Amino acid sequence: MPGTLYICATPIGNLDDITYRVINCLKSVDIIAAEDTRNSIKLLNHFDIHTPMTAYHEFNKFDKAKTLVSDMLNGKNIAIITDAGTPCISDPGEELVRQAAEAGISITSLPGPAAAITALTMSALPTRRFAFEAFLPTEKADKKERARILSELRTETRTMILYEAPHKLKATLKDLCDTLGENRPISLCRELTKKHEEVIRTTLSGAMAKYEDEEPRGEYVLVIEGRNPDDILAESEARWNEMPLEDHMNHYLKQGLSEKDAMKAVAKDRGVSKRDIYNELKVQ
Repeated sequence: MPGTLYICATPIGNLDDITYRVINCLKSVDIIAAEDTRNSIKLLNHFDIHTPMTAYHEFNKFDKAKTLVSDMLNGKNIAIITDAGTPCISDPGEELVRQAAEAGISITSLPGPAAAITALTMSALPTRRFAFEAFLPTEKADKKERARILSELRTETRTMILYEAPHKLKATLKDLCDTLGENRPISLCRELTKKHEEVIRTTLSGAMAKYEDEEPRGEYVLVIEGRNPDDILAESEARWNEMPLEDHMNHYLKQGLSEKDAMKAVAKDRGVSKRDIYNELKVQ
């Protein structure tokens, strides 16, 4: 019988956050696939776990996943762990899960710590709806993709969660401030679950000011308030109202809408009634 793939969440800082279920699983499987075996050995030694490990990371994820899937098809049980937190969340583990699923292997997830959710709950920002962006593309690697994502975030109404390394924090805060506005509320969560855990609740301009003369330390989770939908609507209406009415009508007529439907669309864009559009066109 094929084995099972266990997705095991590990602590993001405080070792006491590991679950009994994860410990028992890591002790009982045949292989542990770890993002960084040098880092994970500290965790295994702490809990007296002696299961063999193999490296599974961003640079070998495709070929190594094939090997691990083959092992599971031959009956071995494998647990996957990341350096900290839940595997597959902004993590190469998603490729192993994809290949295992395609091969018909049984997959189960052992829940536990996740930095994004931990930060969100402490942020004091709205939690009902949120968007997880993980790390933004670096300017050096993909400047256009970074600009595209930042542009999308400008109109995001959900609370946004990003990860950032300390040496890149200042540049990211500047880009966010330029894109989202200096008064946008943000909670900067650092060193989560560790001794020097800190949550800084401020605005993007306030965050930039804090780190003008202070060097960021530790790994950061940035939780940013989404944009007010009413502001987006008002901005959209203002943009359409600046356009001549005839040009606005032609915009929809060229798309194949009837005159009646075009008037309805124009009225919606401008935040007025269809009769107002009809009367104004009649005057013209």
